[in-house]
Amino acid sequence: MKEIRRKARAKINISLDVLGRRIDGYHEVKMIMQQVDLYDEVEIKEIEGGIILESNCGFIPKDEGNIAYKAAKLMQEQYNIHKGVYIYINKQIPVAAGLAGGSTDGAAVMLGLNELWNIRASREELMAHSLALGADVPFCILEGAALAEGIGEKLTPIKGLEYAWVVLCKPNLCVSTAEVYKGLQLEKLQKHPDTDKLLMAMENNDLQTIGENLHNVLEQVTETMHPIVKDIKRRMMEYNAMGSLMSGSGPTVYGLYKDYHKARSACENLSKVYKQTYVVKTYNRGNA
Repeated sequence: MKEIRRKARAKINISLDVLGRRIDGYHEVKMIMQQVDLYDEVEIKEIEGGIILESNCGFIPKDEGNIAYKAAKLMQEQYNIHKGVYIYINKQIPVAAGLAGGSTDGAAVMLGLNELWNIRASREELMAHSLALGADVPFCILEGAALAEGIGEKLTPIKGLEYAWVVLCKPNLCVSTAEVYKGLQLEKLQKHPDTDKLLMAMENNDLQTIGENLHNVLEQVTETMHPIVKDIKRRMMEYNAMGSLMSGSGPTVYGLYKDYHKARSACENLSKVYKQTYVVKTYNRGNA
């Protein structure tokens, strides 16, 4: 039986700006995304007919409500494959957390099946097809770090953060991305990320400047709905983070650290209150 295993890594936002709302209801965004080494393990096997999805996580969908399931179906249809697939997701990334957990599983399935079925599609081709699954999936196929524009599908690979530690903290609540965007009042935004400054700092691996300029325009919406997000950010800074930001639409908050021992200490303190707290390194494609 053929089998492929892939690591499906989480992402964080170094910045997230919303430029406007499109006629089709989507929002135009401009954001810097970076993968981190917190990952789901995705096991893919070829079977006779159909798609079967299982997981150690009891409350993720096991049918077409799951992006990984949709990804398998897309690959079957797009490349006229008449074989079945069994998918097992060992879920480690928190669910509905602003970390692209579902999107990265879908990306892993597409990359895995591309190899398993010897399709030989380029990464760029897979990225183009994957947009039908969700705006974050192309980035998860690209991997590493990128500037994302449009609805998130226009990706420019950039140099990712090196030698950086990230403390991730997700409170015990889930946030609806649609509700957060619905609550965003673009005309009242008084501050936007300095994307150019952040891109230059990324190029130079200038963690100090990055930490001082982290910005996500969705934060104020989620913080109003869930004040605990602001509290975690405050605690993260008290625990010596170089900067702290909510990722995506939340509710996960992260702190950026250069020193592992400070990151470890922050993680230990936060985990006394918040079970889903992790210390991980940034990840760039080509890294082990």
